[in-house]
Amino acid sequence: MTQIKRQKRAVSGWLILNKPYDVTSTQAVGKIKWLYSAKKGGHAGTLDPLATGILPVALGEATKTVPFVQDGVKIYEFDLKWGSTTTTDDLEGEVTATSEVRPSQSELEAILPAFTGVITQVPPAFSAIKINGERAYDLARAGEKVDMPSREVEIEAFELLAHSDQISTFRVTCQKGTYVRALARDIAEQLGSKGHVSRLHRAAVGPFTDQDAVTIEQIEALELAERDQQLRPLNEAVSHLPEVVLDERQAQLVRMGNPALLIGRNAPIALDEAYATHKGAMVAMGYVEKGQFKPSRVIVAG
Repeated sequence: MTQIKRQKRAVSGWLILNKPYDVTSTQAVGKIKWLYSAKKGGHAGTLDPLATGILPVALGEATKTVPFVQDGVKIYEFDLKWGSTTTTDDLEGEVTATSEVRPSQSELEAILPAFTGVITQVPPAFSAIKINGERAYDLARAGEKVDMPSREVEIEAFELLAHSDQISTFRVTCQKGTYVRALARDIAEQLGSKGHVSRLHRAAVGPFTDQDAVTIEQIEALELAERDQQLRPLNEAVSHLPEVVLDERQAQLVRMGNPALLIGRNAPIALDEAYATHKGAMVAMGYVEKGQFKPSRVIVAG
C-alpha cells in the first residue's frame, strides 16, 4: 500500500516549549514540526539534553526573529552536586576527581559576587562550540584533548536558593553564551571542592518564561486547530524594542529595500532585515551610535 505523504503547512508563530529531560533540542524541534506539519522550524538557543525548561520553538516566518530571542537574557535554576567533577560537568559524564570538602552556606554566599557581572569562563569541552570547524563535543567524544578558549560572559544576578552538604540550588540570570556547567565547576574549584550540575532548568529566554510554556504531551492532546491557538505571534520576539507604524507609502518603500525612515534621530536609518508576515512586513531597523548598532522595531502597516 502506498503511504500518503504528509502535507506540510506554511504555519508561523512561536511555541514556548517546556523541553523534557533527556531529549535534545533538535529532537524537540523535530517533534513540534511534525505535530504542526510545519514546513520550517528552529529554536532560540540550545538546551542540554539533560536540562529541562524553556525552549522557544520558531515555526515558519518566526525563524527570522530567532536572533532577537536568542540574544535575550536567560534565567536558569540548577543544582550543584558536591563531591565530584565529571567529564561533561553534569550527570552525563564520567567522574574525573572527587573531594571531601563541603563549603558552608556563608562561604557560598560570600563567593557569589565574584561570579556576578562580567566574568571570564572556560566553556565545557562537551559543548556545541566549534573548534577549527568541528563541534567541541564531537572532538571530546572521539577522545581528543580539547583546548577550549576562555570567553567573557555577563552574569546579571546570582542567588543561592538552598544549601546542604550534598546539593546547593541556585538561580542565575545571565546573558547569551554563559555555560551554567562551567559556573558550577568553577564555584566548586574556587572553594577547594569538586562539583557538577545534577539538575538544570531554564526558566526564561528573552520575553518567554515558564508561565508561557507548554509540554509536548499537552500539544499532542490537541487537535490541529487547537494547536495553532497555542502559537504566539511573531512580534512578541521583538516586543522589547521601540515600535513605529508606517503608512502605506512608507511601507511600500521599505518593502523595496529603501532606507528612508527617521526614528527619533536626525539621520536616515538603514534597513537591516525585512520579515514578511501575513499582515504585512516586520522590519528590523537600526542606527549606529558611538560605534554600536542600535536596533529598533518597525511594524509595517498594510
